[in-house]
Amino acid sequence: MDNYDEDGNIYMQQEDDWDRDLLLDPAWEKQQRKTFTAWCNSHLRKAGTQIDNIEEDFRDGLKLMLLLEVISGERLAKPERGKMRVHKISNVNKALDFIAGKGVKLVSIGAEEIVDGNAKMTLGMIWTIILRFAIQDISVEETSAKEGLLLWCQRKTAPYKNVNIQNFHISWKDGLGFCALIHRHRPELIDYGKLRKDDPMTNLNTAFDVAEKYLDIPKMLDAEDIVGTARPDEKAIMTYVSSFYHAFSGAQKAETAANRICKVLAVNQENEQLMEDYEKLASDLLEWIRRTIPWLENRAPENTMQAMQQKLEDFRDYRRLHKPPKVQEKCQLEINFNTLQTKLRLSNRPAFMPSEGKMVSDISNAWGSLEGAEKGYEEWLLNEIRRLERLDHLAEKFRQKAAIHEAWTEGKEEMLQERDYETASLSEIKALLKKHEAFESDLAAHQDRVEQIAAIAQELNELDYYDSPSVNARCQRICDQWDALGAMTQKRSEALQRTEKLLETIDQLYLEFAKRAAPFNNWMEGAMEDLQDTFIVHTIEEIQGLSTAHEQFKATLPEADKERQAILGIHNEITKIVQTYHVNMAGTNPYTTINPQEINAKWDKVRQLVPQRDQALIEEHARQQNNERLRKQFANQANVIGPWIQTKMEEIGRISIEMHGTLEDQLTHLRQYEKSIVNYKPKIDQLEGDHQLIQEALIFDNKHTNYTMEHIRVGWEQLLTTIARTINEIENQILTRDAKGISQEQMNEFRASFNHFDRDHSGTLGAEEFKACLISLGFDIANDSQKRTGLMDAEDFKACLISMGYNLGEAEFSRIMSIVDPNRLGVITFQAFIDFMSRETADTDTADQVMASFKVLAGDKNYILADELRRELPPDQAEYCIARMAPYSGPDAVPGALDYMSFSTALYGESDL
Repeated sequence: MDNYDEDGNIYMQQEDDWDRDLLLDPAWEKQQRKTFTAWCNSHLRKAGTQIDNIEEDFRDGLKLMLLLEVISGERLAKPERGKMRVHKISNVNKALDFIAGKGVKLVSIGAEEIVDGNAKMTLGMIWTIILRFAIQDISVEETSAKEGLLLWCQRKTAPYKNVNIQNFHISWKDGLGFCALIHRHRPELIDYGKLRKDDPMTNLNTAFDVAEKYLDIPKMLDAEDIVGTARPDEKAIMTYVSSFYHAFSGAQKAETAANRICKVLAVNQENEQLMEDYEKLASDLLEWIRRTIPWLENRAPENTMQAMQQKLEDFRDYRRLHKPPKVQEKCQLEINFNTLQTKLRLSNRPAFMPSEGKMVSDISNAWGSLEGAEKGYEEWLLNEIRRLERLDHLAEKFRQKAAIHEAWTEGKEEMLQERDYETASLSEIKALLKKHEAFESDLAAHQDRVEQIAAIAQELNELDYYDSPSVNARCQRICDQWDALGAMTQKRSEALQRTEKLLETIDQLYLEFAKRAAPFNNWMEGAMEDLQDTFIVHTIEEIQGLSTAHEQFKATLPEADKERQAILGIHNEITKIVQTYHVNMAGTNPYTTINPQEINAKWDKVRQLVPQRDQALIEEHARQQNNERLRKQFANQANVIGPWIQTKMEEIGRISIEMHGTLEDQLTHLRQYEKSIVNYKPKIDQLEGDHQLIQEALIFDNKHTNYTMEHIRVGWEQLLTTIARTINEIENQILTRDAKGISQEQMNEFRASFNHFDRDHSGTLGAEEFKACLISLGFDIANDSQKRTGLMDAEDFKACLISMGYNLGEAEFSRIMSIVDPNRLGVITFQAFIDFMSRETADTDTADQVMASFKVLAGDKNYILADELRRELPPDQAEYCIARMAPYSGPDAVPGALDYMSFSTALYGESDL
């Protein structure tokens, strides 16, 4: 059963103790008898008496009542002076009733046992008195009784080697703990450096003798009993140690002062570490951005598709692997900055100002530059890929047309330079003339191809084709040769016309064959060129257009075949005439180089190329169908994920402004919400995979969705950042509420008023809404257009303070304005107003309080010594103060004096540290 004092604190567990005491170890009983007897005599001697036998001398109750009067300072009821048993029981009952009146519930202890001299019950009663009047009231750092006494011992003996106080039995066996307590408060009484852990008898006797001689603490323990017992009696040790606590209670004031300084220094050290962490994280992030932007801004083009595809793959790796961790670092940096500022504000410290160029806004600006460069780089990559694709197509087309033209011109110069007309007959000359006319027709038909070759070369130059010099050289050779052919054709034509009057014989059938065969041959060559021409399409509509054109071409083949049969019919007619009239044919048709075999070969080639073209169109149509499937696959997911992200953003906005439970409940809800969002990440990754397939297929548009992968990425990053920031805001609200003393009801009232006037649930208030909200909270806002800003100006704020009970003069109001409006903007935000009210009402440490604490440690001197700091403060914080305190230069200065006053003001930003 637990026993409680008047304040409800546990100070003993009496029933369990007494159950154990029924089987009390004889060695422990001996220690308790000696310790309790000495403790009682230390108080009874103040009344001029003492006891010799603890169970015998308290039997009549008289000395027991006298002991209680001495230790309590109160008068008990008048004792019975008779010698009878009933008188003794009456006196003991009066003593026990007095103990019970002090909030002590006595269990299993009655007056009869005390009167009968029951040793164990008597020892139990004395231990109850010791607990109540010597140990219960001990309080150290919000702990009391046994725990408080143990913490006091640990704090006092912490600086001493070989001392580790963890309990009130074996931790004291070597005697060093007692010696450390004496040396900590009276170092002149014991030379602690000469003590040895392996000599407990000397240590214990030294402590007991010094305590009895100089500290007026009677010798309650025997060194032999402690050393000879495996586990000394805890009650005896606690009783004796409590005498040290009360003897040194005068040093409690210095300990309290040291505690305050430790608390302040711990806060300062933690804030300094947070500042260093912020600076490092900001520097690393800015350095990464500085290295990455030049890479994204590099627009050096590549000459091949393979090289550009590698650049695109590198960019995908950057998006997928390198950037996401930096997004997290940026978000964490903003959270750390907000948390640090909140802690500085709550601890009454100046706001943290990062190094130049490392503000959150600087990092946001650098991040914006990075994303701008990233967007431009992606657009450039796609445009370059399209350009190289176009260049490859044009270059192949140039080579095909050039090869066809060069094949056609082969031997033409030699033919035009022949002088066969000089020895030809009339029929031969006429044949030569007609042949030349057919050649001129053929030459004119090839003019378009030469112009196409020149146009393609020009476009390749304009698109900066990497092999433009060789293209230009080949084009120039073709053009020069074309000009030469034109000149030679004109020259030969003039020569034939001069001899035309001499030669009139012409074979009309050959001429007709030549005239019809040449265009038909040219048509077949054009058809073969078109059938072998490469094509690039990006949509099903485009490939369907090509297929339609191809079908239209195939529809013309029957008519073309009729033309071929007609041309071959002319040749057959010529053959028939030659055979009929035995015409001497010297060679082939003099008007054309085209023969029926060539026409048939080219016609067969055209018929062979048609199914090949069919197959190419079918394959391309299948590819475009697959691309369309990829578009729809991406669109189906994007059309779900995009609205989902938007919905989650809106839901987070509603959660941040609605009140559902305490701030801790809201924080728990948000963290669960954050977990559900993170669990959605595989769907984003799946969409990234589909997007990669689309890019690998060189698909550049998607009519099935308005969402791009960039939209999804930005939305996802914003969603993660928003939930993290919202959680951080709730955490900072909890810090403000707990540190500033703002109750949950007040926080709910502010939020309820805000939500009531936020009718569009946007998380913000317009000017009129904000004005109405202020009025609902008791502010008297004049109907003035310049006050519709969601802020209070100086006059409104002053009136508000006066209405709340502040008696403000101009000087006092100027001081308050300098706090809530440090930038002198003439307006006060709601957060500034809440911070001011919290600062005015909250119990926070100040520079004056810290200065007063140092003065206590210094013994009311205007300076403090390093040894005094090391004696009263933990080692790390003592060295922290010594390293940062300036030397004291006052008139009462001594060597090694330190200025704790300037150090205290510097902690709160009132001077430079």
